Amino acid sequence: MGTTLDVPIHSMPGSFKYVVDDVARLVTVFVNAYMVGRREGPWVLVDSGLPGFAPLVRHAAEKRFGRAHPPEAIILTHGHFDHAGSAAELARYWQTTVYCHPLELPFLTGRSDYPPQDPTVGGALGFLSRTFPHRGMDLGSRVRALPGDGAVPGLPDWRWIHTPGHTPGHISLFRDADRTLLAGDALATVDQDSAIAMMIQRPAFSVPPAPLTTDWDAAHSSVRHLASLRPFAVSAGHGRPVRGPGVAATLERFADAFMRPRRGRYVHQPARSDENGLVYLPPPVPDALPRQLILAGVVAATVLAVARRRR
Repeated sequence: MGTTLDVPIHSMPGSFKYVVDDVARLVTVFVNAYMVGRREGPWVLVDSGLPGFAPLVRHAAEKRFGRAHPPEAIILTHGHFDHAGSAAELARYWQTTVYCHPLELPFLTGRSDYPPQDPTVGGALGFLSRTFPHRGMDLGSRVRALPGDGAVPGLPDWRWIHTPGHTPGHISLFRDADRTLLAGDALATVDQDSAIAMMIQRPAFSVPPAPLTTDWDAAHSSVRHLASLRPFAVSAGHGRPVRGPGVAATLERFADAFMRPRRGRYVHQPARSDENGLVYLPPPVPDALPRQLILAGVVAATVLAVARRRR
């Protein structure tokens, strides 16, 4: 489901991989967080990584900016557990504000859970997603809605873009000056349907994480919108950053060939949300795996019983 990329990635010695000189990528297991800003100036954290990774993020931030320079803000592309999992702890530690799209607020203020994940889309991530949480979280008074004019608090040269589909209030960040895109989960730069591709992190434009994407028409429209920006550098929530003169054309081809999963709960009918959270879920699609596991268990038990009799 991916469009392979063969473009250079700008890296520098040390703990960080740099998308461009003032955008540093930090990996928390399988999801990226980004520190945006120069060492000597103000900076912003984009996404916070998985729950339990606040100490790692703090250590990385102090190594780059110093202990006396907390971020101006924490910007969340969306509120899923792997992107917002450490936001509350980091916001308390740094005494800073968390910003998100207004349509994400219900999921980050304890008013609503996200739609349940859909493992029936298949693929490696679909299998793993059975263990993922979909409960909302409550960041309390620390979380606020982003300004309606597209301005990004703490990042005057950037703008936020509403890129729904993966979640209702998903956003991406774009800097026009050098055409740098932080896409969040509007797309991925690794094929998450392939366990091998995920392990080796082979760069390829791919659809947003399928088991957690709840509106595929909106997701496709968002990818088309991002492709129309013709970015020079693209960093997503999952996968390695990619940059170079061929990125824009490759992203455009990917947008044209965008393929949703063949089956799944949200593939033909989206979940719906409003400013208060989740309001409609399409009916679930039968999941064959539990039945297959039961059958495999019966077969295994039968084989063992026959083997014991032959002894």
